[in-house]
Amino acid sequence: MKQMRYIRGDALVGMLMLLFIFSLMMVPLIDVVRKEVQMGPGRINHEQAFQIAEAGINYYQWHLAHFPVDYRDGTTTPGPYIHTYTDLTTGKSIGQYSLTIVPPAVGSTIVTIQSTGWTNANPNDKRTITAQYGIPSLAQFSFLSNDVVWIGAGETVSGKLQSNNGVRFDGVGNAPIMSAKSTYYCPGSQGSPCQSWQNGVWGGAAPAVRSFWQFPVPAVDFSALTANLSSLKATAQSGGIYLSPSSAQGYSLVFNSNGTVSIYKVTNLASHPTGWDVYGVAHNEYTDYKNRQLLSTPAIPANGIIYIEDNVWVEGTVKGRVMVAAAKLPYVANSAPTIYIPKNIVYAAKDGTSVLGLLAQNNIVITYNAPSVLEIDAALIAQNGSTQFFYYPGNIKTSITIFGSIMSYGQWTWTWVNSQNNVTSGYATTNDTYDKNLLYSPPPSFPLSTSGYQQISWSSN
Repeated sequence: MKQMRYIRGDALVGMLMLLFIFSLMMVPLIDVVRKEVQMGPGRINHEQAFQIAEAGINYYQWHLAHFPVDYRDGTTTPGPYIHTYTDLTTGKSIGQYSLTIVPPAVGSTIVTIQSTGWTNANPNDKRTITAQYGIPSLAQFSFLSNDVVWIGAGETVSGKLQSNNGVRFDGVGNAPIMSAKSTYYCPGSQGSPCQSWQNGVWGGAAPAVRSFWQFPVPAVDFSALTANLSSLKATAQSGGIYLSPSSAQGYSLVFNSNGTVSIYKVTNLASHPTGWDVYGVAHNEYTDYKNRQLLSTPAIPANGIIYIEDNVWVEGTVKGRVMVAAAKLPYVANSAPTIYIPKNIVYAAKDGTSVLGLLAQNNIVITYNAPSVLEIDAALIAQNGSTQFFYYPGNIKTSITIFGSIMSYGQWTWTWVNSQNNVTSGYATTNDTYDKNLLYSPPPSFPLSTSGYQQISWSSN
């Protein structure tokens, strides 16, 4: 016999309560869905406004790549500059963006681009993106050389180092240490076990430092360090300081903490023993001045250019932005000027407001009588020669600190050692600290990288 099944009353009540609870839960969910549907077009417009603003940033980045010094969007009037944004699929305008371009400050290459975008459907919903772009200078390296480099055990390099030749690195570093060579035949000037085949970067540095070694890397075109000397000369003659050949020993520049520079004519030199350069060439010429005649004490010129057609001695406290170039045109190797450093060169402040570039057509030389503890705040370029302290047997000094950058076409050294790695001449301890302000705010008319503008920062609302 078939049995009948019945639903108990309490079960039915339970089901009704569940349905009631479920309906209560669904009401707010349905309301959320309804609001999302209502907000959908607004959210789409909000996102499109952002994409339109981003298109403005991309456009002006392209514009700077083709017109690097145009900060007015191809016009002669200040912005903002309004552009229509067109949907490439439909060919119809869907919005606009407004560009505000802030050109670089004096001494900087950093351009600020602010792009605000909106849609035609909702022009009051605006999105803004702000980005900064800058052209790095060739002072992006703490140390750069076209020849071999040896960083000894008592030497510290803070910042990027690169050689287009080989690098022996026994010291301390905290950034990429690079060579353009995979292997090279190291010369005897790099110490035992040279002469021999070595990796592009090698030496007795600690494992933590060796982690920074990179080789081979693309070579740096050292000819790019050749600033436009004829342009520098013309700029100095028109609004800077130009010094013609002295008909004496050269000139002495003493920078003063009040933003002026005292200019002397050097009439006599102090005698000292013969020295030898990094290539073993004897130098009987004297490197220190003895007698000077004060010519004038002008303010550092507004364009910051000092061009000298003679040897020059540089020292003092630099307040402001200045480039000192010692050169004669056309270039003749045996008469190209040298820059000598006889005393400390320091900045009034190490915050980017003071910067010095020293560009020598030949060598940059620390003099025989330079202080035992020496500081040089500057970006140094030995265009066709070397940055060096000559080898004077027994002339041993304590320490040298460089705050800035060193670019040396030839071999560089502040320190001479014997076969036992004992210091026999020069500075026993060296410290090279990179001035990060040089990257995008180098000295006036300092050579820039050929890489063009690079993004520095990006933010949006």
